[in-house]
Amino acid sequence: MNTFTPFKQYRPPQLPPTVSYQRTELNTILALYGRMVAAGEWRDYGISSLTDVAVFSVFRHTAEQPLYKIVKRPKLRNRQGEYTVIGMEGQVLKRGHDLKSVLRILERKMIRSVS
Repeated sequence: MNTFTPFKQYRPPQLPPTVSYQRTELNTILALYGRMVAAGEWRDYGISSLTDVAVFSVFRHTAEQPLYKIVKRPKLRNRQGEYTVIGMEGQVLKRGHDLKSVLRILERKMIRSVS
């Protein structure tokens, strides 16, 4: 026969918590993204929220590999800083505790001399 389980004893399996960007962090990243789209440098983005890391990937074309990845790892908050900008080949371009200072490396790439 079947056994009856009362609802008070049943607990659904809990999913592990995921790391995600807060509203202020997303506003900062999307402000930079909007400027780069207006300049014609970037065209698409993707956001991934995993158990230990959140990634904002920037693409020039939808079908390509990301140009840059803006990574948030809360476990590194007390060490190297929780924010990292990673280039297309996987090299770390900038790492730090403050998101705005880390994103400055991408703003500098937008500035070009006009001759």
